[in-house]
Amino acid sequence: MWQAEQVTKQQIAFLRKLYLAHLIDDGQHNLLSLQKLTGMPRRTVQDALAACSDIGIQIAFVQDGVRNNSGYYHIQTWGPINSAWVGTHLSQIELLLQIPAAPSS
Repeated sequence: MWQAEQVTKQQIAFLRKLYLAHLIDDGQHNLLSLQKLTGMPRRTVQDALAACSDIGIQIAFVQDGVRNNSGYYHIQTWGPINSAWVGTHLSQIELLLQIPAAPSS
């Protein structure tokens, strides 16, 4: 895949979209849970989710409650992206994005 010292901003943005899509496809997540899992700022997560359609990934917000922000994101389609590839390379993606390790139980 990529070498950490050679990764461009555009590649990081692409990997961020893939990573968030993987998390959404793996469980019911809202903005807050994605922030906590990734350690990314709220605005970064929002911008990446909004830009996923640029690479063909269609994400919808499923309203699940009375409040406007009660609900979760759902992948409608991965488009041209192979979701299995993302799962296979997940540890490399996390390393390149500097995602904090999950706390041990």
